[in-house]
Amino acid sequence: MANTNRVTIIDVTDGSAFALVPPCADPGFDHRSCDYWEDADRGSKAARLDWLRADPPAPAARPSSSTSNPFLDEAARSAEPVNPFAAPTRGAPTVNPFLAGEDQGEDNPFAPTRAARPSADDAPRKLRLLTRGVGVAGSYAKVLLVDDEPAAYCQFGPLTAYPRAQRTRELYPALPDAPLPAVITCVATTAEARGAGLGQRLVEAVIDDLTARGFAAVETYPEVGAVPNATSAATPAFWEAAGFTRAADDDRFPVMRRELG
Repeated sequence: MANTNRVTIIDVTDGSAFALVPPCADPGFDHRSCDYWEDADRGSKAARLDWLRADPPAPAARPSSSTSNPFLDEAARSAEPVNPFAAPTRGAPTVNPFLAGEDQGEDNPFAPTRAARPSADDAPRKLRLLTRGVGVAGSYAKVLLVDDEPAAYCQFGPLTAYPRAQRTRELYPALPDAPLPAVITCVATTAEARGAGLGQRLVEAVIDDLTARGFAAVETYPEVGAVPNATSAATPAFWEAAGFTRAADDDRFPVMRRELG
């Protein structure tokens, strides 16, 4: 790893990029199924194999019994519900010109063009979480590749995307609340890539991205004394080396902050 120098950093915005997210050093955890920061109460870092596939479509509801109305029975047995107010061609979709075109398969001239994002039917749950801001705030994750091999991963985004980070900040009322910072919730390298400075290099790429998006500051919330393979937010020393300072000191959960711009 130390003898190679071709480094590529990509944004996780689709299935092919998501497939490059490297595994955690501890197999009990998995970046690809972690929602620890997205869920303030029940989020988990654990590996969940069922998250790595798309959710199957819900089965269509079928009537359990017939009614006394033969016209209702016929409608219930139909493969498609009959809507007398829909388009005259049976099965043709109706279009609301005031809704976003990406939701209806047609362009809306009154709405801004947004980048396509994976739908609920063709993407794992974690990928949908990572791409929910595409077209508005930008991507929420980056992967660093060395000679096309995944070596490091970083997750970030606006504070509003991560309820657990919001709850952490509530413990420190002295933190500035305007403008709200961006946050980096996770940074990790593979076991083989450690010691090469790749985590710091990836963080700098994220910092440049967040600065270009107009954020005034970025925060992260490491845990003091955590086992290296079990923590998602590195250590205070790591962030100090990346130009962060302790905005709120604590023996276990300090808030690290870096002003941008």
